[in-house]
Formats: sequence, C-alpha cells, structure tokens
Amino acid sequence: MKHIFILFFFYSLSVSSQEPISSALVTKTVLQADAFVSTNNFDTTFYIQDNVLFKNSKETKGIDIGYSNFQLGNISTVNTFNPLKINLFYKDFNTVVILDNRLAEIFKIDFNTLPEYKNVSFVSTGSDNTLWVFNQDTQQLELFDYKTNSTRAKTLPIQSPVLDIKSNYNNCWVLTDKQLYVYDYFGNLLKKMKNEGYSSLVIDNENMVFKKDNALFYLKKDSGTVAPISLPNLLINQFFVTNETLYIYSDGTLYQFQLKIN
Repeated sequence: MKHIFILFFFYSLSVSSQEPISSALVTKTVLQADAFVSTNNFDTTFYIQDNVLFKNSKETKGIDIGYSNFQLGNISTVNTFNPLKINLFYKDFNTVVILDNRLAEIFKIDFNTLPEYKNVSFVSTGSDNTLWVFNQDTQQLELFDYKTNSTRAKTLPIQSPVLDIKSNYNNCWVLTDKQLYVYDYFGNLLKKMKNEGYSSLVIDNENMVFKKDNALFYLKKDSGTVAPISLPNLLINQFFVTNETLYIYSDGTLYQFQLKIN
C-alpha cells in the first residue's frame, strides 16, 4: 500500500499581539435545556433536555420534536453538521445512533459487536456513510464506514490526551492537551499547532473558535494568530458558530452575536 507524505506546518497559537474581535448582540432567547447543541440561519435549534435530543424549527411549526434512547444511557455528544444524518454518541455503551432530519432512527452502530472491536471515545461526522472515530485502544483517529463496517483511513497514533474533535466532509480537527492536529480525508496530517490551554473548539468554514476557561478565541483559516473575542460577562455553558454568527448558551438564555471579522 502506497503512503502519501504531505508537508505540514507548525503554528504556535499566539494572542499576544492580536487585536480583539468585536461582537454585537443580535438577539437573546429563553431556552430551557441541559445542553445547547447547535442552531443555524434557518432558525433550527437542537438542544438536550432530560437526556432527550430536541429539535425546534420552522418545519416543525414551533413544536419541539424529540429523540430518546434511554437504554443506551446518557447522550455524550451530538453532531448536526449533516442535518440529514445527525449522529448521537452514547459513550457508556460504545454506540452511535444516526437520525434523519425528523429525528427518526435510520442506523445504529454498536462498536462492541463489530468483527474488529473499537473502543471509541470521540465521534464526528464524515462524508457519505462515514464517521470520524477516535479509537481509545490504538490512540488513532479512524474514518469508519458504518455501512460496510470497514475503516477507510486511519492516522498515526496520537500521543497526548484528546479533548475534542470536529470535522466537515473533507477534514478533521483533533484538539489534544498539547497540540491541535488537522487531518485530511485520507488520514494525512496537514497541520499541527501548539495548544495554549484551549479545551474545546468549533469549526466555521474552516475558521476555528476555541474556548479557554470562560473566554473564546478566533483563528482565521490559514492564519497562525489567535484573536480574543470581545464579549460581555457571560457564563459560557455551550457555544456554536456558523457564518460568523456566534451563539452562546448561558444559564437558560441563548445569545446570538454577530462577529466583526476583518
């Protein structure tokens, strides 16, 4: 099997000389939830309440529809990048459930029962019928085809503890306690960046927003300099970014901010 070698770049994520990015409050909405997941420009909001994933949108005429599977324990993560193939990860049972846009179950992957067992700790959406999964036993990121139960690609082992992963159809971002790694669809390492204390991230058109303590920072695509985002004093329970619009869930209120990116 041929190996493709790609030169990658090393960046240090520095905030020392970057001017803060300003933000303007657009709206704030009451939202009673245990956890906010995501929203978009079409007024579709996903959130978790009492271990049930809820969706509120115009197509549901303001009525919240929900999905629950209490036999699988607590929902660990939800990825709504592909609204036609939403994935719910139940870490305690090593299982992923795929939902359609009506929150109807269309596929279930039990990693315990695969011919090649996988001990999965993180999951994110891939293209077609694939998921990015982090195999805790091998310390490798894998692109897994859940229709054929086969691994299309895998990375070299990642040496430091993984904090978060995010993806789109082409790339996957893996945040560890020491580095941020960016991989392509074939498992090749494209970029490597030092982590300066960030605990989670969100991807917006390959731009990145990081959380550190109770503050957010913005890294523009192909830039090596992180800029702090200027925000009012809010407790950031969860956050999400789409098309330079930032959503922050704080103590029962969902805030929408417009970021002013130069």
